[in-house]
Amino acid sequence: MQRAVLLVFVGVFCLPCHLRAQTDQAKSIQQAMFGMWKLVSYVREELPSGVKSDVMGSHPSGYINYGRDGRMIVIIVGSHRTKPVGEIATPDEAEALIKSMVAYAGTYTIDSEAKAVTHHIEISWDQSRTGTDQVRSYKLEGNHLTLTTEPSTDPATGKKTVRTLIWER
Repeated sequence: MQRAVLLVFVGVFCLPCHLRAQTDQAKSIQQAMFGMWKLVSYVREELPSGVKSDVMGSHPSGYINYGRDGRMIVIIVGSHRTKPVGEIATPDEAEALIKSMVAYAGTYTIDSEAKAVTHHIEISWDQSRTGTDQVRSYKLEGNHLTLTTEPSTDPATGKKTVRTLIWER
């Protein structure tokens, strides 16, 4: 009888404490991610060889923003973009500019236990990611946020890679 009472006590009082701790941790991580982050580096690692290379040149530019309203937006451009010669880009210039950028927006959810953030993409620069969920593992260290993709086919090379982006405040 005492054992049954103890089990009920533990189930009623300790489980909500555990869930509250998980919720508090998720809120804390979400608060740490809120706001604008500037891209520091964007590197791909080929699988299984481990060969690493810059995804969009040695000095890509970009921003990612996580809003308090659960929305996110990201834009990244390569380091070797060329301004069109005239007022309007030629078809070749426009194609080169589109190929040297990544941009999308949507909502996001954070799984603090898995240390993952999922971008639920509603619009994207080339429609390839629109309607998809993109999972990124995250690591927060001081004023740096590291996002790493799951192993997947790199859209630029067609090879199996993991891509790592480092952002800073």
